[in-house]
Amino acid sequence: MADTKKYISKEELKTHNTVGDLWISIQGKVYDVTDWGIRHPGGITPLLSLAGKEATDAFVAYHPGVVWNLLDEFFTGFHLKDYSVSEASRDYRKLVYEFSKMGFFEKKGHVGFVTLCAMAVMFSACIYGVLGCDSTWAHLGSGALMGLFWIQSGWIGHDSGHYEVMMNKGLNRFVQVLSGNCLAGISIAWWKWNHNAHHIACNSLDFDPDLQHMPFFVVSSKFFSSITSRFYERKMNFDHLSRFLVSYQHLTFYPVMCFARINLFAQSWLLLLSKRTVPNRVQEILGLLVFWIWYPFFVSCLPNWWERLMFVVLSFCFTGIQHVQFCLNHFSSTVYVGPPNGDDWFEKQTHGTLCISCSSWMDWFHGGLQFQVEHHLFPRLPRSQLRKISPFVQELCKKHNLPYNCASFWKANVMTLATLRAAALQARDLSNPIPKNLVWEAMNTHG
Repeated sequence: MADTKKYISKEELKTHNTVGDLWISIQGKVYDVTDWGIRHPGGITPLLSLAGKEATDAFVAYHPGVVWNLLDEFFTGFHLKDYSVSEASRDYRKLVYEFSKMGFFEKKGHVGFVTLCAMAVMFSACIYGVLGCDSTWAHLGSGALMGLFWIQSGWIGHDSGHYEVMMNKGLNRFVQVLSGNCLAGISIAWWKWNHNAHHIACNSLDFDPDLQHMPFFVVSSKFFSSITSRFYERKMNFDHLSRFLVSYQHLTFYPVMCFARINLFAQSWLLLLSKRTVPNRVQEILGLLVFWIWYPFFVSCLPNWWERLMFVVLSFCFTGIQHVQFCLNHFSSTVYVGPPNGDDWFEKQTHGTLCISCSSWMDWFHGGLQFQVEHHLFPRLPRSQLRKISPFVQELCKKHNLPYNCASFWKANVMTLATLRAAALQARDLSNPIPKNLVWEAMNTHG
């Protein structure tokens, strides 16, 4: 019997890769998601990263089974010519199916509840330390505790963005806005926009925003060519200021991380005040305003300016631990330029991530990021299940000769600093130096 299906080639599919003409392939069937892009819960950025490509593995990773029933609405009638599935992807999809059948995606455990309780205790202790104690040490300790509180709010915000940590969507949304916008000053809408792009294009220098920290940090000499950020839609110029800062980035890494939260504050407002489509924009802005009312007022309750300053500095420095953790998982891993390729999306995730080895009693400290490979392959999986599935993921990687990179927290820091130092030395030794500023000349004059 003759095949009556209509086919298009991969080359033709690639031409449908813009906001106004966005097609993707899932299991060999081609879908037109142009009109769906602005309504996509994960935002249009992940769709654009995979536009004109085969995207089955990414789709499987991010969507529960019930979503498959909605695809027919977008079917173009075309099938992808010469569609094939690698053995690695085939086994990966089987593993997703098995975990789903075992109910792992629904078994959330008590991590969310325990985290919220711990946050309530820390916040209450912080309030008591400032308002109920006269001791300077109590005030400084409260500043440190505020930073640790923000770390836990970051973990619950991270979890709630990937899956429902609460009983229903409404309550989950309430926890997101409360823990992120109101209590930490970070827009959950900004986090979703940024984080979804990171997951889809893990360690792509021009598509992954988590590697785009010019002028302060670069993880590869490829940044010296002033590549264009497809996420921020602007060129990242490697100018004389960037070279100066990058040349010492391995020395400035921890000091900058102590105040990296300022960047998150700024990025939150920049998104919410931009012309981009932002779901629940008014709600997001009101949440941030709540933070910028209570936090400055709370700090003003301290008896003098020195204690107020130290409280803010300590709260920023302690939450900086989390910013370091984010960097450890990716800075020293394999990077590439260009959009993710749907044909090897699963493989790219294993190459671009680093797990942190630790005992189970330290899981609270890492917030699930210690199982970074597992988290990137199964982003919908609750944090409480990551340790349980780790042996299966390691076996899968071993079977297909894929990396499963894991290091201790100390070793991960050493690897990250080594990556930064290597790029810093390259920045100093480029054969065609760009014009240097006077500070650079002063610091590098010999004789």
